[in-house]
Amino acid sequence: MPKISIPFILSALIPVMLSTSCKTRERVVYFQDSKSDSLAVSTSGFTPVFKVDDFLSIIITTADPESAQIYNLPAATAPNQGYSIGNPAQYGYLVNARGDISLPVLGSIHVAGKNRMDLETEIKNLLEGQLKNPTVQIQILNFKVTVLGDVKSPGTFKIPNERITLLEAIGLAGDLRMSGERKNVKVIRDSSGVKTEYRIDLTTKEIFSSPAYYLQQNDVVYVEPNAAARTEGTLWKATGTIFISISSLVIATISIILK
Repeated sequence: MPKISIPFILSALIPVMLSTSCKTRERVVYFQDSKSDSLAVSTSGFTPVFKVDDFLSIIITTADPESAQIYNLPAATAPNQGYSIGNPAQYGYLVNARGDISLPVLGSIHVAGKNRMDLETEIKNLLEGQLKNPTVQIQILNFKVTVLGDVKSPGTFKIPNERITLLEAIGLAGDLRMSGERKNVKVIRDSSGVKTEYRIDLTTKEIFSSPAYYLQQNDVVYVEPNAAARTEGTLWKATGTIFISISSLVIATISIILK
């Protein structure tokens, strides 16, 4: 029987092991096509717009607090609005099905489709002649995103600064599990009752140019398990056959050498 050398064994095993490693990298590594190229993402153009069922805090102030008081809701707190149980929230204005809110004194204002700067300017114009140099502060009190699926900590997350990227949301959920499908992350968005789905490939830098890179209020991010996890339940079962084959080859080769 011909003698099989150790270098021959290694030359046979290494390509198999490297091939397995490369396939695993393709499945789990983010931004694989970025390489050393610099990448600039503009954040100046993103401003959330108001939607039906948004819960808005609108505070009007001026140099004379008493004169502005009638334009504001009571300063007391109300039962919590949203998903952070046990924390009180300020009274606010719920955007109704027509996209309107009703402000004290000023009456009904259509807000759906407008951003913060648009609405602040509109309210200031309505206050012209009634208050001196008024200031208007607006915040979406129920700005939240939901991350579901094959992540470590799925849930609904309240976002106080009204600006969050898909990557940040995934970070809040503890990142994807090893079995999460990184090439087909789904973002579900509701705009005026119309559901829109975006498919995101986290392994490429195209994510940064996606309209779903910045999430909007009430967006849902869903990470589906990869094919191996769907059929077998774990990533190990999907790759186990390869490792078992390699181990069997190593054991068989050693047995031949030792004979």
